[in-house]
Amino acid sequence: MVLGILSAVAACPAIVGTTEAVRHGQKAQAKEVHRGQKVNLVVRLPVPVAGYSEKFEGSLIVLKENKVYIQHAQSRFPPYSVHPFAGYYLPYPANQNKWAGAGYKGEGLVSTINEENHLNWLYVDRNTHEVKYGIRAEAEVHCTGPWDCTSVDRRMTFEGWEGFVGVQVDEEENLWALHFDRHDDGLSSEGLIGDLEGTGAQRRMLEVQLVRKERQKDFEMACEERVERLRAIKGKQKEQQEEELQEEKE
Repeated sequence: MVLGILSAVAACPAIVGTTEAVRHGQKAQAKEVHRGQKVNLVVRLPVPVAGYSEKFEGSLIVLKENKVYIQHAQSRFPPYSVHPFAGYYLPYPANQNKWAGAGYKGEGLVSTINEENHLNWLYVDRNTHEVKYGIRAEAEVHCTGPWDCTSVDRRMTFEGWEGFVGVQVDEEENLWALHFDRHDDGLSSEGLIGDLEGTGAQRRMLEVQLVRKERQKDFEMACEERVERLRAIKGKQKEQQEEELQEEKE
């Protein structure tokens, strides 16, 4: 009896350690679930800016004709011409190992681009540093990531940091496109939109943060989630049937 008690006492630390490891793994896995959830993106200003904060704070990121824009309070897009970003992280097949080898953390980023829920990749144009979207053939010749987010507020990052800039590209319609300041120089490198000598025209620019925001769960979204669950169930059933057939053959 004493030996049994001693054995149990000796085993306790190992049991506790294993239990804690399992719990930690479960918590870590739960924290990562958000990466595959479809979210919107909204704008936040790092510091208040007079005349801009009230216009930009909380504005939606939208997609239009392969470019990404900020739909602020005074922007004048043609009716039904934009689609709100609704996307999630997704491993980018060709680059995941390359990013990891370079010490980066993150994945690719996709979004629906229309009401039919067609997906495109988001990327940063290698030449202009505009944030754009397109099919894989269009994206892969540019900078496709890695995209990630901060650990607390889950603000978007690209190549490990927050360098997003809103640029006024149409003064008359007050349209602001999203860029990424890859060289951290205010987009002033030769040929970029902040290069006054190259462009010959000054553009208004504003540093912005992109915050992931859970979408409102409306009826359409609920139906979409049900369809996805049913597809997952059917997929598991198919796998199980294939395994059973394979076992019978063996």
